[in-house]
Amino acid sequence: MKCIVISIDKMVQSMFRTGFLVRATHTLLTWVTTLILFLHDTDLRKCEERGELLLPLLFFLLVVLSVLLYFAVSLMDPGFVLTDTVKGDQGSNEEMESMIPQASTPRLRRCGYCLLQQPMRAKHCQTCKRCIRRFDHHCPWIENCVGERNHRWFIVYLLVQLLALLWALHIALSGISPGVTWELWFRVNGFLLAALGVVGVFSMVVVLLLGCHLYLVSINCTTWEFMSRHRISYLKNCGDEENPFDRGVFCNIWDFFCICRTVVWEQVYQRTTANPV
Repeated sequence: MKCIVISIDKMVQSMFRTGFLVRATHTLLTWVTTLILFLHDTDLRKCEERGELLLPLLFFLLVVLSVLLYFAVSLMDPGFVLTDTVKGDQGSNEEMESMIPQASTPRLRRCGYCLLQQPMRAKHCQTCKRCIRRFDHHCPWIENCVGERNHRWFIVYLLVQLLALLWALHIALSGISPGVTWELWFRVNGFLLAALGVVGVFSMVVVLLLGCHLYLVSINCTTWEFMSRHRISYLKNCGDEENPFDRGVFCNIWDFFCICRTVVWEQVYQRTTANPV
């Protein structure tokens, strides 16, 4: 119980210390848009007037879920490298390095900023000023890094957000009213058109993000590795199409969403390079 209280306290401190304006803006846009959809003559309003509250309630709960996931992903630990000791059953770095043939595996490098020994696939984030395990990218939308611990939740959030946005898009379109003149039409539908614009832009962004991340998950690659392959020591000597962490689409997706533990990527790399397919 004490650990849970400490964790919640850290999340609250993080909320107000960094990214408060971004999170507040996102939350405000979400609820203002939702309010517009409920107040205008949309399908939601018509369902309320008929006493059919199931669809409005489901939409409201979906919006609440998307907001909760947004804050969870933006405030949780993305996988900070805290010490030189590798967590889990692998013991210390010395023990791990003795298990891994150094001829085939690049040595662990020491970060030039926080001076910690980085596990493979970790990277120092200049914004967070911390090293992140299985670093994917720093996302300005959530004002947090996407890494080993929150990457799967980031994708779940994108999926829920996309469902809410597509539903909101349908609701907004259902409320567009005809007008005698263009001026009258804009005056009647002004707020709804603004909501439609916000929802449309966010829908395109989320579709692109979700599609890119699902593709990268399917090949067990991160955004950082995909964009900076030629500069990463453990990848630059591999072939252009070679990925030492790729175990096939099904296994990659299963491991990503279902294996909730710290992975020693040095051992995965060593096994793959020692037994090339």
